[in-house]
Amino acid sequence: MSRVLMRPTSVEIMSADVAVRDNPEKHQFEAYVDEKLAGFSAYDLTDGGIMILHTEVDDVYEGQGIGSAMVRQMLDLIRADGELKVTVLCPFVNAWLRKHPDYQDLTRR
Repeated sequence: MSRVLMRPTSVEIMSADVAVRDNPEKHQFEAYVDEKLAGFSAYDLTDGGIMILHTEVDDVYEGQGIGSAMVRQMLDLIRADGELKVTVLCPFVNAWLRKHPDYQDLTRR
């Protein structure tokens, strides 16, 4: 079942709303702006966890805060699941996590 989290982002960051959906068939979370795919974070499920492998944002949406909104909503969905611990291989997500310590509880140490 596809999960969706829509949260308006700050007007200072961007003017569009970002909707993030888990696409389990493709093993990726997908960010949509105006129902258009704007980016994704690829993952693998591991024993009791999820490994975030790679994140991409389409060039058209770069610099608009789509990646940050996608990571926040992706981690919110993972937190809501309540069972998965996160391992991050993606440099973008690692950098985002360093700036947002309130999400550190999700990561494996």
